[in-house]
Amino acid sequence: MEKSTPPPSEESRRELSALDADFIRVLEDLIEALLANGTLRLTDLPPQALEKLNQRKRVREKVRGSLDLIDDDEELL
Repeated sequence: MEKSTPPPSEESRRELSALDADFIRVLEDLIEALLANGTLRLTDLPPQALEKLNQRKRVREKVRGSLDLIDDDEELL
């Protein structure tokens, strides 16, 4: 009789999800570095991958913009 493995705990799932998010960011940075130094071209990527990268970039820019606490045009004291 085969021994079954217990399902992962909710804490393990959250930890893995957080690690996945961090790793995705590392992959995005790696892709950006490869593009910047010419090792990789945008045309090398499948259209679906390129669209996902562009979607994440747009959302990150929105989030970054919403985190600005001081307007660049606002005069400081």
